[in-house]
Amino acid sequence: MLVKILGIIDFVASILLLMMTFGLEPFIPLMLFSAGLLLLKGMFIFTGDVLSVIDLISGGVLIIAIFFSIPSFLLWTPAFLLMAKGFVSFF
Repeated sequence: MLVKILGIIDFVASILLLMMTFGLEPFIPLMLFSAGLLLLKGMFIFTGDVLSVIDLISGGVLIIAIFFSIPSFLLWTPAFLLMAKGFVSFF
């Protein structure tokens, strides 16, 4: 059950990244909330989970994207990686 909730967080963050890619303005508090959750999930790297690096980088990209304009390939890459992680968490 917990893995599915964490997968939903990945899906929401990937949708936010894709919204920024297509020029839509996502809700800033939702971006901060999902970035905080991704950074918190990224702390699992200390337990040996190598894929938590994706969460750390994606959370950082979300926070930086609030203040600066980021090239689209830096938004597409974490979006697809998070979408893949979210998809795998449901199986």
